[in-house]
Amino acid sequence: MRMCRLLCLVFLPFICMSCRQKTPEFQPITSFDLNRYLGTWYEIARLPASFENGLVSVTAYYSLMENGLVKVVNKGIKDGKIKTAVGKAVVAGAAGEGYFRVSFFGPFYGDYVIVELDERYTYAMVASSKNYLWILSRTPVLEESIRTALIEKAKNLGFATENLYFTPQNSSGE
Repeated sequence: MRMCRLLCLVFLPFICMSCRQKTPEFQPITSFDLNRYLGTWYEIARLPASFENGLVSVTAYYSLMENGLVKVVNKGIKDGKIKTAVGKAVVAGAAGEGYFRVSFFGPFYGDYVIVELDERYTYAMVASSKNYLWILSRTPVLEESIRTALIEKAKNLGFATENLYFTPQNSSGE
């Protein structure tokens, strides 16, 4: 019992910090409509992250839950097997901002800031910190001119775009 109390005292500040409202590192888009954003997105490119090592054919599916949170289902293929991560997101920004706090691990949340989104909601660029960036599309292939423009914007935001991994989008993983 004493150990349990000690662990609670040690970890409570970290849990509180991860849940609190904060200002994101990047400016989120405005005029954001959550209902239009829901559905499937294909990962076109990403900065390498250990939790995505070896994943191809990556998708993210967002759906509204009854409690008002957003269910996040990320899927990818690694070594021929489907890998799935299920999380939740809470709208964290001001009304109309594309800013969420996302959790895949209990009470620990990370930023999910939409820094670019076209008016038709067909492509998006999402950042969490200078180490985490994703380019997403409603289709498995994104027009080259759009991809180039998004990479240029990412570079202007300070991302190491030379490290981008362009995600293969087919079931064989090639």
